[in-house]
Amino acid sequence: MVHGLDRGERAALVVSECLRGTLDPELAIFAGLAEQAAARGILARIAALAADFRTLELPVVHIHVAHRPDFGAFSDTNPVSAKVRRERRVLAGTPQAEPMPQVAPQPGDYVSTRRSGLAMWYGTDLDSTLRNLRVDTVVLTGVSTNMALLAGALGATDRGYRSVLVEDATAGASAESHAWIVANQLRMLSTIARADEIHADLTRRDAATTTPPRH
Repeated sequence: MVHGLDRGERAALVVSECLRGTLDPELAIFAGLAEQAAARGILARIAALAADFRTLELPVVHIHVAHRPDFGAFSDTNPVSAKVRRERRVLAGTPQAEPMPQVAPQPGDYVSTRRSGLAMWYGTDLDSTLRNLRVDTVVLTGVSTNMALLAGALGATDRGYRSVLVEDATAGASAESHAWIVANQLRMLSTIARADEIHADLTRRDAATTTPPRH
C-alpha cells in the first residue's frame, strides 16, 4: 500500500503544467524538459491514472498557466519568468496555453490556472478547491520535478495535505536533475511511488467498494 493512500484517504490527482508550451517539442520553452517527458513516457501514465481516478469519482485537477497578453500582474523577478516575458510565452488563448491532447481536461475535472509565479499554489484556487472537495492527499504528476512539483510538494505539506509523487509520471529538466531532486529533496516531502502502485491501490479500493458483503 502507498503511504498517503493506505488509510482510505480521499485523494486527488494533480496534473501539473502538461501544456503545449511546456511539452510540445515545437512550442516548448525548454526543449530539454519536453524531451525528458517524451523519453519517460509520462503522458500515457498520467492519462491512465486520470482514468482510474475518474472511475472512482476522485478529483482530477489540472494546473494550467495562461499569462495575460499585456503581462499584467506578472512578476519576472527570476530568470525563468524573465525568459517567459521576454519571449512572450504561454499567453492566454494561444496554442502554448493549450493542454497536451493526451491529458486534456475531461468533463468533471477541475482546472486551476495561474498567470504569474512558478508554483501551483500561488495565485490560484487550488487550495480552496481541494479543501471543498475534502481532499487529504494530492497525487502529483506532470512537470517539472526541479521546479513546479518541488514547490507543489512543499506547498502541500505547508497546507496540511499528504502528497504522493508518481516518479514515472513526472519529468525534470534533465535525467540527472530529476533523479537527484527526487532522491534528495522530494522524498523528504512526499511518498515516492510508481504509477502501477497507484493503480493497484485504486483497483483494490474499487474492489472493496463494489464487492457485496458476505453473509
